[in-house]
Amino acid sequence: MPAYNKLVRDRIPEIIAATGKNYSTRILDQSEFIQELKKKSIEELDEYLNANNDEEAIEELADLLEVVHALAETHGVSIEKVEELRKQKAEERGGFKGKIFLIEVED
Repeated sequence: MPAYNKLVRDRIPEIIAATGKNYSTRILDQSEFIQELKKKSIEELDEYLNANNDEEAIEELADLLEVVHALAETHGVSIEKVEELRKQKAEERGGFKGKIFLIEVED
């Protein structure tokens, strides 16, 4: 039986069971959950970075966003609060629409 040892979406065990395969899982404690979400964010970002086209990229961004939602909850805030903070930072410092690449700053 292949070992995965990674965080999976909530319905994955149900999907595996529907195929008639056996599996084993365990519930993570909060500290383990946060650590595994961090690993999952790296995994999803890597998949985004290696996407071959816009369709794949968008799918991986959706996966990454799902991890961000879960991380927000682990820190006791809603995704709406994270979005509010994102908007505030964009207002104060701007976003990335200008495609500005900083080369150097004189001392």
